[in-house]
Amino acid sequence: MTSTSSTAAGRDGLIPGGVADRSATAGAAAGTTAVGSGATGPDEPAATRGTTTIADGVVEKIAGMAAREVPGVHDLGAGFARTIGAVRDRVPGGRTGLGRGVKVEVGQRQTAVDLDIVVEYGVPIQEVAAEIRENVVSALERMTGLEVVEVNIAVDDVHLPGEPEEADGEARVR
Repeated sequence: MTSTSSTAAGRDGLIPGGVADRSATAGAAAGTTAVGSGATGPDEPAATRGTTTIADGVVEKIAGMAAREVPGVHDLGAGFARTIGAVRDRVPGGRTGLGRGVKVEVGQRQTAVDLDIVVEYGVPIQEVAAEIRENVVSALERMTGLEVVEVNIAVDDVHLPGEPEEADGEARVR
């Protein structure tokens, strides 16, 4: 039930300006949000018993995968982040890089997403951005149940045909 009184954290757990309020997720680990605080007791339906928590990294990976699925997106992340991420991805046991270039702020019922992307040369950037927003919102709302309040996109670079990949692992300086 949504309260009609105003709180410092805002109605849905996002403080105006975007900072997530995690005070309502007591018992959840830092960097996670509870999206289904269920009822308890034998008289309640089984599907509503208990709590579901989703780590921020999960939201980042879903958003990153959804953005990469859009034609015209070459990569995610700003130049330095892509370079460091490529090196880290090559280390055994390193992250997969699916959240690279993605920042999320997650509240109790809402999330906001910031993406840094590299587009292919020649694609209409406004159309690619609109497709990314649609795909990210659809994937996150379907998979997490969180309402996506905004998807901000920063185009950091354009990948030119024949341009060498930064992620090839070759260092320029030794």
